[in-house]
Amino acid sequence: MAGGRLVAEGRLSAACFVLGVSVVLVPGLIGTQSALISRALLALYLAVINVLLLLLYRGLHYQIAVRACFLGFVCGCGLILSFGGSSWQHFGCAEYKLAAMSSWVEFTIEKLLFPDMKQVTWLSYLGLLMVLFGESLRKAAMLTAGSNFNHIVQNEKAESHRLVTSGVYSWSRHPSYVGWFYWSIGTQVILCNPICIVGYTLASWRFFRERIEEEEMTLIQFFGEDYELYKKQIPTRLPFIKGAKLEP
Repeated sequence: MAGGRLVAEGRLSAACFVLGVSVVLVPGLIGTQSALISRALLALYLAVINVLLLLLYRGLHYQIAVRACFLGFVCGCGLILSFGGSSWQHFGCAEYKLAAMSSWVEFTIEKLLFPDMKQVTWLSYLGLLMVLFGESLRKAAMLTAGSNFNHIVQNEKAESHRLVTSGVYSWSRHPSYVGWFYWSIGTQVILCNPICIVGYTLASWRFFRERIEEEEMTLIQFFGEDYELYKKQIPTRLPFIKGAKLEP
């Protein structure tokens, strides 16, 4: 039942995210030269969508719907910026989670001082592919794991906990982390931010190395030899991260 609920909430989140992204279909946004008209259309779209969500959902479902829709809306605005003909178009390709101030600062400074540096189109598209790959892999991991997926490392084994080894988990022991890792780096590749590419890579790698070691120690306690065998057969797919060390 918990797994079914999670899948239903995931579908709701995905549907509302797409609803938010559909802002790109609003007539007059792409190609308009009037910032005032664009803002008015965006504000009207948000208001209409919020009223629609209020009519359709209540309580937790509304909270899920409105957040997913807003994230999709921001992503859609990024796409509008990307294909609007602006010299800042590569900045718009980055997904909604690109909120780290360091990336904004680096992009702005480098664009002002070295504008050609931000017009490496093939590199930006490579970054976009990394972002799409990472986000798709993470979503696939969440759907495959169902009720076994959790954003917080669990310290106690619930009766519903199962060792998931199928789907994307047959390719990587931690597909969600792999997706997040390459998504994070991809956002900076899109922006042609060399400093943040290095910084994001090092910070993400260190975080996941420690996170995976901690999580796998718990998984070994939960599933014993089953997880140890799974660990030997399936790699993490993260560079130079092997996970918790098994005792000889």
